[in-house]
Amino acid sequence: MILYHGTNTDFQEIDLLKSRRHKDFGQGFYLTDIKEQAEDLARKRVLISGGNAIVQRYEFDEKSLTNKTLNILHFETASVEWAQFIYKNRSRILNFHHNYDIIIGPIADDGVAYLLDRYEENTITLEQLAQKLKFKKLNNQYYFGTGRSIKLLKRIYQ
Repeated sequence: MILYHGTNTDFQEIDLLKSRRHKDFGQGFYLTDIKEQAEDLARKRVLISGGNAIVQRYEFDEKSLTNKTLNILHFETASVEWAQFIYKNRSRILNFHHNYDIIIGPIADDGVAYLLDRYEENTITLEQLAQKLKFKKLNNQYYFGTGRSIKLLKRIYQ
């Protein structure tokens, strides 16, 4: 499978320490299987931080997802569990950490961030949050959060 990473600076090696904290699935390296989504993310990075819009391509063997030595979490759809997990990772109040190597699941957009804020303010319940998230069109994201998962990605140079 081919995965894409949108960025504003090119790099040769993935350094997890340079990844931002408080993202959907925590501090890690994020990719998508939709090239246009990566291009859009790269353009947004440029608007925020400058640089050039770059889309890196990586080959990932999906058979690795059956590797019993990897700790993998897969959210098939937006759910209460998915919403709770994203809330914990994005929270600057909680000191949440997990030990997953790879996580696959829907990407939370700005509308999802708004809903998460409403949940944090206690203006909607977790069940209401999950129900509202079901109506959003969400694309999958792939999180690689450990050195051993990063080794499974092979950069494709054009």
